[in-house]
Amino acid sequence: MARIAGVDLPNNKRVEIALTYIYGIGINKSKDILAATGVNPDIRAKDLSDDDISKLREYIDKHLVVEGDLRRDIALN
Repeated sequence: MARIAGVDLPNNKRVEIALTYIYGIGINKSKDILAATGVNPDIRAKDLSDDDISKLREYIDKHLVVEGDLRRDIALN
């Protein structure tokens, strides 16, 4: 099971859709992430290799504000 940004991605969804389960990532941002990391958007989340998961995790951590940090920023505003 892939866990990114504190969220377990659903196993039977395509990666393109599974990333949208992370608060702050929509379908367009998901497509951008997959294009930047070179991960195939058509594979299922359960079929992601450890290398693919680490690429996604690193990219999201470095370039995006998601989940708890985003919720906190919105609440403070």
